[in-house]
Amino acid sequence: MALVSPVADASVRHLAARLELIEARVRAAVGRRRATDPDPDDRFRGLYVSDAQVDEMLAGGTARILPSAPDPAFSEQLRAVEADAEAAEAAGADVRLRRLVRSFDLQPLDVELLLVALAPDLDPRFERLYGYLHDDVSRRRASIGLALELVGAGGASGAGRARLGVSGPLVAGGLLVVEDTERPFLTRALRVPDRVAGHLVGDDTTDPLVAALQVTPSDRDLAGSATLERGLRAGARLAYVRERIGTAPLTVAARALARLGPPPVVIDLGRLGPREEAEAATAAVREARLRGCGLVAGPVDVLAERGPSAVRAFAEAACVTVLHGARGWDPAWSRTVAFLVEAGLPTPAERRDAWHAALDGSASDEMATAIAALPYRLAPEQVERAAEAGRLTAAAAGRPLAVDDVAAGARSQNAAGLYRLARRIEPRVGWSDLVLPAAVIEQLGELTARARHRDRVLDDWGLGRTSLKGRGVTALFAGDSGTGKTMSAEVIAGSLGLDLYVIDLSTIVDKYIGETEKNLDRVFNEADRVNGVLLFDEADAIFGKRSEVKDARDRYANVEVAYLLQRMEVFDGMAVLTTNLRANVDEAFLRRLDAIVDFAVPDVEDRRRLWERNLAAGVPKADDIDVDFLARRFTLSGGNIRNVAVGAAFRAAAGERPLAMADLVRETAREYRKLGRLCVEAEFGSWFGAITTS
Repeated sequence: MALVSPVADASVRHLAARLELIEARVRAAVGRRRATDPDPDDRFRGLYVSDAQVDEMLAGGTARILPSAPDPAFSEQLRAVEADAEAAEAAGADVRLRRLVRSFDLQPLDVELLLVALAPDLDPRFERLYGYLHDDVSRRRASIGLALELVGAGGASGAGRARLGVSGPLVAGGLLVVEDTERPFLTRALRVPDRVAGHLVGDDTTDPLVAALQVTPSDRDLAGSATLERGLRAGARLAYVRERIGTAPLTVAARALARLGPPPVVIDLGRLGPREEAEAATAAVREARLRGCGLVAGPVDVLAERGPSAVRAFAEAACVTVLHGARGWDPAWSRTVAFLVEAGLPTPAERRDAWHAALDGSASDEMATAIAALPYRLAPEQVERAAEAGRLTAAAAGRPLAVDDVAAGARSQNAAGLYRLARRIEPRVGWSDLVLPAAVIEQLGELTARARHRDRVLDDWGLGRTSLKGRGVTALFAGDSGTGKTMSAEVIAGSLGLDLYVIDLSTIVDKYIGETEKNLDRVFNEADRVNGVLLFDEADAIFGKRSEVKDARDRYANVEVAYLLQRMEVFDGMAVLTTNLRANVDEAFLRRLDAIVDFAVPDVEDRRRLWERNLAAGVPKADDIDVDFLARRFTLSGGNIRNVAVGAAFRAAAGERPLAMADLVRETAREYRKLGRLCVEAEFGSWFGAITTS
């Protein structure tokens, strides 16, 4: 039984036959060297240059730089080898060298040069033979001069030198690497990359650089792939899929290309290291051409930040290429006209089907439907990873899969860029933890419903077609400090299965003109890539009113606010702005908000509930605690009440006794002083003496 298939064997036989012809050329070159060697018995040949060798070189003239006459015998042998390979291909064999010639548009001279450079990688004898021909035992790869001599072109051949230039098909296609570029052109060494040598002998292992960037697309058919397929069938060599969060440009592109030929090479440019784009582009395009398929790469936003040349390395690839990214296509990225496609958002039905397929029987239909109803904007590949992360979490806990497990898996798909600009909070409170008036709770519920059902209203019901406004949900929470604004945002995020990201204003506001806008743009761009709720705490610091222009500082401050107005208009995520001073927020922002929720200082009944909640059952309490007195006498917000309860608990713990009413009163007095309020006997009543003696 053969160790290799007849198809592979035909390819290797053809390669071996071509190398035999190269060996014949080497044998002829060795003969020429010996015929002119003044001292053939010199055992130190290649280690020094003797006087006789210098005389021979000076007398040599220009013979070696001129092309040699074609050898009729060699041409006849070459025709016979290629005729056999053509017959094998006609019988169904895959002759890889011939396929490579077609894929990379190689000329006969290119093939000869490639084989000369390849020979030492397949037969170690050529290392020593090339050392002899170079008269330098340390130079075991063919130089450009030796390669041109062996193929009969000569060092003065303009055509030969051009085929080995940076724009020639061998070097530009990544089939050949010219090393030692600091040396004169003819003495530079030629090397065939391992991936090319392996391919020619039947090894299809992916190039390590490409393998590190590769990703696996989903096998689902999505809206947009049919349009892209038609464009590619019409002759487009370059396409660009514009994406939004929740769309699947990678899958759209991969499915369209797979219907036209072999599955494409799909790489994630976000994994590129610094200054790797040129090398990665060469390797990825070469991989696609070796496989005879197309290339999918993105997001190009990563490359665009490094300059147009970084994008051009992929956009002007010598294979059918589909790029994707969030920004608009820039014609400066490629001389090739790009076919542009918008990646469509999946419908609720498609999203539900994706979750059902990803959960694959590990959850009930009811659970899968409940998960699909959560407002996650995930591509099919992210859905599959989220489901797998949820299964692992449940398995590690030794229990069946739950909605919360999958929700945590979905949140884990968030991009990490926002972590540098915001503080992530995983919600730990729910609706039952809110102590607010019924009207405020109702408004928060309506805001949550808007975020949960926006796809149905804007897409299925068509109300988003007539508006240029983004799909985002924005709200302003206004009220005194400690009235529950941040906690309400956390509850909304938790009920939607999302994380809360509190924007750190210290990373946003910059004293230099234009820098604040750049930082805000980074925030919104990163926020568009995550499933979360943005919280701009103390938002009036950056969303403040525009003022009359009296100097350059006022003018640039107004430009900053105007930019924010525009950016909020097209934001697709969910953002909550909080302020203690609603009157300071620019009125133009108020018009663009979906909801404005006013948080008032809690009344007596709400304060009683807040005291009871903060003095939970786990706290050891003395019998003298009077919650009604605390709620009635002290007008405090929920945040202040929590401060008092925590401070009093520490006071009791330090005294190793249960929490007493005196502890609460003293901490209330301390909180009053922090707020700049007077402690009067009319409020503290019979407990006034406790604070005057503390």
